[in-house]
Amino acid sequence: MQQVNFEEVLEEILVRDQRYAREGYQFLREALDFTQKRATKSGKLAPRHVTGQELLEGIREYALEQFGPMVIIVFEEWGIRRGEDFGQLVFIMIEHKLLGKTDQDNLDDFRGGYDFDDAFRKPFLPRSKLAASITAPDSKPA
Repeated sequence: MQQVNFEEVLEEILVRDQRYAREGYQFLREALDFTQKRATKSGKLAPRHVTGQELLEGIREYALEQFGPMVIIVFEEWGIRRGEDFGQLVFIMIEHKLLGKTDQDNLDDFRGGYDFDDAFRKPFLPRSKLAASITAPDSKPA
């Protein structure tokens, strides 16, 4: 199998498709490594293929670790606003041979993973605001 140069292929992708920033692809690659290493620590000897839902969870954990309360702002800057955007990034990378896939992998694996507010804002809310959002989920702040 021929070795693919990530940066060269990424440059080709960015020329054709400007929906997502370079940093989004780079972050996804790092988050995949993070997720695979975490799966390896759970008993597997070698990095294994991860599902879309496993990757979304790894992305969530890695993003919180890397960016803290700024994560949604960072993602928005990169054009990423929901889990499906990560699915798009994955399948663009698959199409360009930067990632592999199994016959079971599907873009739908990234739908409905989590709400970005729940995943990335709530962990940083003060307890008083968190309690208020739990007791009155339909109310909007003034």
